[in-house]
Amino acid sequence: MFRHKGKSRTWIHNLKLASLLSFVAGIVNVTGFFAVQKLTTNVTGHFAFFADEVIKKNYSAALIYLLYITSFFLGSFISSLLIEIMLRKNPRFMILIPVSIELTILTSIALLAKNEVLEHPNLIACCLLLSMGLQNSLVTSISNSVVRTTHLTGLFTDLGIELSQIFFYNEEEQQERLKSSIKLRLAIISFFFLGCFVGGYTYLLKGIASLFLAVAFLLVGLFYDTIKFGVVTLKRKYW
Repeated sequence: MFRHKGKSRTWIHNLKLASLLSFVAGIVNVTGFFAVQKLTTNVTGHFAFFADEVIKKNYSAALIYLLYITSFFLGSFISSLLIEIMLRKNPRFMILIPVSIELTILTSIALLAKNEVLEHPNLIACCLLLSMGLQNSLVTSISNSVVRTTHLTGLFTDLGIELSQIFFYNEEEQQERLKSSIKLRLAIISFFFLGCFVGGYTYLLKGIASLFLAVAFLLVGLFYDTIKFGVVTLKRKYW
């Protein structure tokens, strides 16, 4: 799921990865919005707010939105940089550092008291955007740009295109490719929405600690991948 890259990746690998990380992104999305009333999984809206504040000459407010955008970008840059470094040193651990950073950020925020959340909304938003930049870059890189999990605009665009193409591309291979892609996109959208619902309900019960749910799912995915990789390695060695 995490470890396969390039030609070794299959549709099943991408489906597992997409389902897990889009669910995590959904949790972060709704938790961030409920906690600090900010978008914390993408930067599209922040560009509009940034431009609006600049036009109004509210430069201090515009700077905050610029920091949000930069945080997501920085997360993406750091994740890709770490992956490329580890690919050259030890490919088996290429995903470990970016995922560990994301886990550290989400856990640290989940441990905050309610008053701390209220006192530092912008810092929390920047940290969550950084973590989602890390995740989006990670999943984009290892899935060969097939999977993105932190926002849905492009997904709905691609889904609309592929649903229309299915009426015109009638060769069996084309139909199979389109159907596989449509199923993958529907899985990402569905699990993102599910993460939003589950995260929202959990937030009403536990507050910012609902991020522990995202942490738990990331850890389960990481341990599952590690154990499966170990089993496969043993089979290749002894059988």
